[in-house]
Amino acid sequence: MMNIIEALEHGSQCLTESESPDIDSQYLLCHVLACTTTHLLTWPDTSLTPQQQENYMALLEQRHQGRPIAHLTGQRGFWTLDLNVNVDTLIPRPDTEIIVSMALEKIQANMIIADLGTGSGAITLALASERPDIQLLAMDYACGALKVAQDNAKQSQISNVVFWQGDWLTAIADNTLDMIVSNPPYIAQNDPHLKQGDVRFEPLTALVSGQDGLMDIRIIIEQARRCLKPKGWLFIEHGYEQAHLVASIFRQATFEHVSSVKDYGGNDRITMGQLPL
Repeated sequence: MMNIIEALEHGSQCLTESESPDIDSQYLLCHVLACTTTHLLTWPDTSLTPQQQENYMALLEQRHQGRPIAHLTGQRGFWTLDLNVNVDTLIPRPDTEIIVSMALEKIQANMIIADLGTGSGAITLALASERPDIQLLAMDYACGALKVAQDNAKQSQISNVVFWQGDWLTAIADNTLDMIVSNPPYIAQNDPHLKQGDVRFEPLTALVSGQDGLMDIRIIIEQARRCLKPKGWLFIEHGYEQAHLVASIFRQATFEHVSSVKDYGGNDRITMGQLPL
């Protein structure tokens, strides 16, 4: 039987096509052993049981085929939370934490905030965990994704979120929301990136939005004009080359104070605007 150090070395050799074979191997072995990376470093000579080795080898093979680490382990860390994820949801990315940070700067007590396309509930639950004094409405069209989000809320003991299945803001009354946040689909339907990396295994309905990738963003901005209260804020995540176009759509819809914020890679990733009084 392999010990921990041998298992990690074997994993790195199997995953040479990965961008981070060493880290991938550590994640998968920690998942199999139900331990932390500190345990791997502290007890490198510990032998795996036959079942642990078999499970680890199976995960390495699936990762070699391109399956995302988050799908193999069923979890992904986001903000301060450990979230369950599966094939029904997008895998939360670190850059999406920026929309949480920006929204928190504008949030005040007793606000009503909608998260459109909540997926695993990442944005909603991060905001709810930081501000128990607000009410969040988390929407997704996919029932499978909503089930994951609801399970994550229960797991994190978060109760100030209401989940509903729907089509963006269609079911929301006029002038009822103080803020809207969304990480909607924003990839063009013929984008070559759809055939690369983890997105190959994520739901296309959460990724693709028409020929130019902006169909859903246009709908959300137009509906937000109706549903937001005066001075209400809208925050939208988008592609790294879309900031100028998204900002233009905001301004055409009469939003003020329109600006974009860069992600951790230095690309414009979040655009925000405020309705006039």
